[in-house]
Amino acid sequence: MPVYIVSIKEQDRCKEALQAARIPQPQPAPLPRPTRRCAGFLLSRWNKSLRESPQLHCTMCGIWALFGSDDCLAVQCLSAMKIAHRGPDAFRFENVNGYTNCCFGFHRLAVVDQLFGMQPIRVKKYPYLWLCYNGEIYNHVKLQHHFEFEYQTKVDGEIILHLYDKGGIEQTVCMLDGVFAFILLDTANKKVFLGRDTYGVRPLFKAMTEDGFLAVCSEAKGLVNLKHSMTPFLKVEPFLPGHYEVLDLKPNGKVASVEMVKFHHCRDEPLHALYDSVEKLFPGFEIETVKSNLRILFDNAIKKRLMTHRRIGCLLSGGLDSSLVAATLLKQLKAAQVQYPLQTFAIGMEDSPDLLAARKVANHIGSEHHEVLFNSEEGIQALDEVIFSLETYDITTVRASVGMYLISKYIRKNTDSVVIFSGEGSDELTQGYIYFHKAPSPEKAEEESERLLKELYLFDVLRADRTTAAHGLELRVPFLDHRFSSYYLSLPPDMRIPKNGIEKHLLRETFEDSDLIPKEILWRPKEAFSDGITSVKNSWFRILQEYVEHQVDDTMMAAAAQKFPFNTPKTKEGYYYRQIFEHHYPGRADWLTHYWMPRWINATDPSARTLTHYKSAAKA
Repeated sequence: MPVYIVSIKEQDRCKEALQAARIPQPQPAPLPRPTRRCAGFLLSRWNKSLRESPQLHCTMCGIWALFGSDDCLAVQCLSAMKIAHRGPDAFRFENVNGYTNCCFGFHRLAVVDQLFGMQPIRVKKYPYLWLCYNGEIYNHVKLQHHFEFEYQTKVDGEIILHLYDKGGIEQTVCMLDGVFAFILLDTANKKVFLGRDTYGVRPLFKAMTEDGFLAVCSEAKGLVNLKHSMTPFLKVEPFLPGHYEVLDLKPNGKVASVEMVKFHHCRDEPLHALYDSVEKLFPGFEIETVKSNLRILFDNAIKKRLMTHRRIGCLLSGGLDSSLVAATLLKQLKAAQVQYPLQTFAIGMEDSPDLLAARKVANHIGSEHHEVLFNSEEGIQALDEVIFSLETYDITTVRASVGMYLISKYIRKNTDSVVIFSGEGSDELTQGYIYFHKAPSPEKAEEESERLLKELYLFDVLRADRTTAAHGLELRVPFLDHRFSSYYLSLPPDMRIPKNGIEKHLLRETFEDSDLIPKEILWRPKEAFSDGITSVKNSWFRILQEYVEHQVDDTMMAAAAQKFPFNTPKTKEGYYYRQIFEHHYPGRADWLTHYWMPRWINATDPSARTLTHYKSAAKA
């Protein structure tokens, strides 16, 4: 299979080369001017070419809603345009019948059918239900057939309406196998429901005032500029993963919170497992039994995520996780008789170990491989855009996001891959970080793994979503599959810890005899994405620190605690990122509760390359 190598500056030239090779390229049609229709307040736009393709499946999008707004909705809706990147193909604003101060907003990446593809979703059977959601419900067909629901649309999210009508909100969220963030309005029972998936793979933010004004959005940037008469500064906060909230809707359109409920813990087998068609698992914890079960569940996690009519691609760093995903994905695409080759994507600077490793994997599995080269100047220039997209100033998140942001930009501009698979979540689930070698006990390692999974929405999952969504791509993360992750966490703690000086030993051993990926990749030591994109001699974090040294002086650092009393930056790099963040989101530092940092080792920097274990492995 071909390998395409391109620098950031050469992307336009690469596009011409790909076209010459007759590889299909996306040709987005120009969007028509918005149209208005007098039915309360409705504003919608859609891409004509997509409107004529009713079989396209719903993918990544942006949702936004207001309840009880005291300001002009036409003005407030401008804030929703801040998340237009999440759905570049279509947008729609619609107010709620009988509630002129309540409004839904929706940005869409793809449409499903001509009449009912847009959101909020409403069906004739339930005229009192309004649904705006972002995500994919992988088991919607199974549930539809099992309960004999009559669908009116081809949208996977329609299952939420039927499940809610059948069993209420708690049964609904527990039955959804997928990733999601939703706003569900029931005007008959005067209720509003918010919900988010177990790991927060799909983002959701909310703002609520004491007098009952509620604003909800996929990203915080769609809420920060909203106006409300009761407060000059609207408090915006992330909606907790694995929870749903019930709110009463008052006659004046305002709301009152009734309860916030945690519906799923990552350790627990999900309720929807009862209706899963996955191959029967064998009981017991014998090593061969466990390895067989893990392979079955991982295959199933990939297979269910093929649910799309857009082209699928895969990020490939050459590490264990992305390599297993890419290899299994290609196998599943062949089994599904998909007619296009799998595109894999790697990014790095000259002499990057990730590029070399990714190339080995691509050659082994036979993917159409793309390598994107960037230099330190291009990475540094992207920092402002990256931090604006991320809505965080966490040091390791920013470092790792630059490469992912640039590769996503390349994918969007130069290929027609839209649904992108990645290996996020594996390090947290399988104890892949190098500092797990220092865990005091298997039980402490287990606690740390679950803590990391609980906080994914603040770090790696946040990074993965924002950097891809910024360029209109949708990410899929099979390692965070409910069935796979709950089974892995059910295993005895001593099975999951590093062994023989190698982290993720159980995962590696599981695929030892599969020939999915080269053996040297299967047993390749952990390399953080933000480190692997550069050479060992000159790490990305060193490049950043050298640059920042000339941007932040000692006087500024001396006054850091006074200027930034919350999460005070301890380094010049942290100070620099915080400055950029405060420029875009002044006074919003509490979105990040704490910095990501390794445990048990008295680390002063989150980079794995500063750890003794890494240095020893690098010399070996």
